Order: sequence, then structure tokens, then C-alpha cells
Amino acid sequence: MTQKETKKKVIKKIDEDFVDNKFLILHNDDVHSFDYVIDALIEICKHEYEQAAQCTLIIHNKGKCDVKKGGFKKLKPLKDALIERELNATID
Repeated sequence: MTQKETKKKVIKKIDEDFVDNKFLILHNDDVHSFDYVIDALIEICKHEYEQAAQCTLIIHNKGKCDVKKGGFKKLKPLKDALIERELNATID
């Protein structure tokens, strides 16, 4: 790969990261416990315990919380994994 091709590839990657920013939103439900949601955020979204706990409180009090930011390709598998755990997640 030439230096010019490498530079174009890096610029394209940076553009995708900034232009295609979406949010993974986790919505409140009255079914799952705080611990269940915290564990899911730690395992799926790679949150630290404190971050997962804060997101869970925001979800409980406000009805939803953006738990991850990134491109659609990055967020789609995370959304699917949360839905597999019967949590309500969307990408906006």
C-alpha cells in the first residue's frame, strides 16, 4: 500500500467515526432488576461497574439512557446482544 493510499484509508476511517455517530439507547422496563441490567452493560458494552450502575439509575429515573456512542456497524451487535437478554435497546 502506498503512503497516499494509507492516508486515504486513515482519513476515511476518521470520517466514519465522526460522521456516522449514533447512540445505543437502553430503555426502561419494569421487568428486569438493577443487577441484571448492570451485568448486561458490563458484559456487552464493556462498562466499568460504576458506569453501568449510573446508566441503570438514569434509565430507571428518566426512562432511557445512551449507553454507547459509535457507528452503526459497531453498535448493531451490541443492540442485538441486549435484545437477546430481553432488554429494550434502540440505535438513534
